[in-house]
Amino acid sequence: MRHLLAFRVAEHLAISEVARVFGLRTSAIRYYEQIGILLPPLRKSGQRCYDKSVLYRLAVVQRARETGFTLEEIRELFFGFRPGTPPPDRWRKLSNRKLVELRNRMKRLRLMETLLKRMENCDCDALEECGERLLQQRRKSVSRVRSDERGPTGKAGS
Repeated sequence: MRHLLAFRVAEHLAISEVARVFGLRTSAIRYYEQIGILLPPLRKSGQRCYDKSVLYRLAVVQRARETGFTLEEIRELFFGFRPGTPPPDRWRKLSNRKLVELRNRMKRLRLMETLLKRMENCDCDALEECGERLLQQRRKSVSRVRSDERGPTGKAGS
């Protein structure tokens, strides 16, 4: 994008020029229009004709995509707040929610890693034996959770 902005940007950009700046296909630009992330451009002789503000909006879209935001979350960034809500407030709200999601995903990935390491140490002779051991482990963990729920007196909710 710098190369286009370092020089004078043409008043009107073709869809191919906009796509080239961000390494996107023109179909992606059209899709962003279709779902409302980009506003419909002016047309000259039936061709889309963008002003340079589309580059700024796409820079925000690209950064949001790089940080894991979905297209629906990006729409929320642009349109899901009261008019006049400052950008830092928008980013903060969505970022906080995304960080919680990311931490949960990381926790799940660590669990998956632990389970895979355990599987590496498998010494079963048949997959049925693996299944039997896994079922036994599951029963033990379920009964442990139930006894924890009963508390020290043996009654539920103590």
